[in-house]
Amino acid sequence: MTKKPWILLVLLFFSLFSYSQESIEQEIDSSAIHSPKRAARLSMILPGAGQIYNHRAMPKGKKNAWWKVPIIYAGLGFSINTLITEHALQRDLKNEYIFRMDNGEPNPDFPDFAQFDDQGVLQLYEQHKGSRDMMIFLTAAIYGLNVLDALVEAHFVDFDVSPDLSLSIRPIAQDIRTPGISLALKFK
Repeated sequence: MTKKPWILLVLLFFSLFSYSQESIEQEIDSSAIHSPKRAARLSMILPGAGQIYNHRAMPKGKKNAWWKVPIIYAGLGFSINTLITEHALQRDLKNEYIFRMDNGEPNPDFPDFAQFDDQGVLQLYEQHKGSRDMMIFLTAAIYGLNVLDALVEAHFVDFDVSPDLSLSIRPIAQDIRTPGISLALKFK
């Protein structure tokens, strides 16, 4: 009667031992690999699409890329709206100045500009032309930052920060008279 618990214990030990020796290899599905190039291309085609692509690929606790999409569209909407407004104003001011040079009097089609003299209309034209050019630059910058953000965020989708990362700093001596410091970064 005393032999049965020992037999049970030995069988349990060998079953655990044999299970721990089993190696499990995982095959990597090539369709599941997250591509930073694809995220950048998606953002080039449709601003914000790369951020959504990154958001869907992130692990459940780290999903945070979706909130950037409204900011991207707000920035693009503001800059494009201001660009169109400034372009229309500078075009009207140019037509007003040309009309004044040809006829010597203010254009009746643009009564808002009648209060300015020729030099004032020319200065307003230059001011609105500069604002229009600045909005072209701002629109291109927001679009480029959208693509850059999608690319950078895609690199962090599979980024592993585990407790096994460590940095060790040790003093070393290159030779008798040259002291130094050794920095070693260990990954897993």
